[in-house]
Amino acid sequence: MDYLLQLAADPGAWVALVTLIAMEVVLGIDNLIFISILTNKLPAQYRTKARRIGIGLALIMRLALLGTIAVIVKLTTPVFEVFGQPFSWRDMILIAGGLFLVWKATTEIHHNVDPRTHAEDVRESKVTIGFAAAIAQILMLDIVFSIDSIITAVGMTEHIPIMIIAVIAAVTCMLLAADPLARFIEANPTVVMLALGFLIMIGMTLIAEGFGAHVPKGYVYAAMAFSTAIEALNMLARKRRSPEPHR
Repeated sequence: MDYLLQLAADPGAWVALVTLIAMEVVLGIDNLIFISILTNKLPAQYRTKARRIGIGLALIMRLALLGTIAVIVKLTTPVFEVFGQPFSWRDMILIAGGLFLVWKATTEIHHNVDPRTHAEDVRESKVTIGFAAAIAQILMLDIVFSIDSIITAVGMTEHIPIMIIAVIAAVTCMLLAADPLARFIEANPTVVMLALGFLIMIGMTLIAEGFGAHVPKGYVYAAMAFSTAIEALNMLARKRRSPEPHR
């Protein structure tokens, strides 16, 4: 209890908390985009439930990992080398997660740009996935993003309570934003393609990180913000060009 009171009275702890919450929210964007795109392929009545379960699993995963920080830190220790390049468990997890993201996003892009015109083929290209399959895929990516999130948190502060509060705050933001973001993505087909492009970029970034090539997150999110701004201008232009309904 004294420890918590001392922490609450420390201005540096509050700065660390605000900074870490902001960082965790930004890192959660990747996870949220994937969850939104994936759950939009479910029947409408299951989408909200799947998002809440997926985000809830993300919270459980992060809190569980916080309880095993000693193990998480060891994940960065090299376990073998290939041609002089060391690989740790974290590297292998990032590479596997990146490959999965690239494969999933590429598959979804193919379904969106498939030029087949027969109605049956179109229905096949939009086939919904099973609820259990969606949760399994969300859980797989939750593991990758959770490990990256916790390692980032460990690098920013040594206080477990600060990490716990930051994780809960970030996941709460994800929960509040999940449904509006998913509806927005579903209502705007070009945004779907942009989001899938983001997933490919994020996947390639994870693979590069796994192979030891550090990619500053600021560059990645700056590119995402710039692309989003351009798409917003395109949407505004299309809206103004569209004829107004006759009254």
